[in-house]
Amino acid sequence: MALNAHGYVRMTVDLDILVDPAGLAKIHRELEHMGCVARSQGSKLLSHVGTQVRIDFLVAGQFPGDGRPKPVAFPSPEEAVVELDGIRYLTLPNLIELKLASGISNPGRLRDLGDVQEMIRVLKLPSNFADQLNEYVRAKYHELWEGVAADIVERD
Repeated sequence: MALNAHGYVRMTVDLDILVDPAGLAKIHRELEHMGCVARSQGSKLLSHVGTQVRIDFLVAGQFPGDGRPKPVAFPSPEEAVVELDGIRYLTLPNLIELKLASGISNPGRLRDLGDVQEMIRVLKLPSNFADQLNEYVRAKYHELWEGVAADIVERD
């Protein structure tokens, strides 16, 4: 949903929600009353019984991709959001930073790197957008930017 809100339309079959650790338990209780089931007690994954939509919780302080410690972690939902049309989403720099960290650390998450490259192309993000990102992911941003730079220039 955040991709779409920032201008890159991509269909998805799951919903990612950024929460703090205390909020995870509360959300579980609320969503279970609305027809969602957890895969296990305290799981970060729920599924809606009627629609089969998967809900993934991204917990502040934990790490994207392989889950191992790295310089980029899921931020507090209070600190890294922008409100668009009355809904709170990750800011564009945070979204890109997390997708890059995920794709760098987990070969099974290459789609995240593809999402970043498409956001660069569709949103015509400049090379210096990397200055807003954690140093850990800057080189990968530049690599992906180089891959579509000619396309960005041709469209202008």
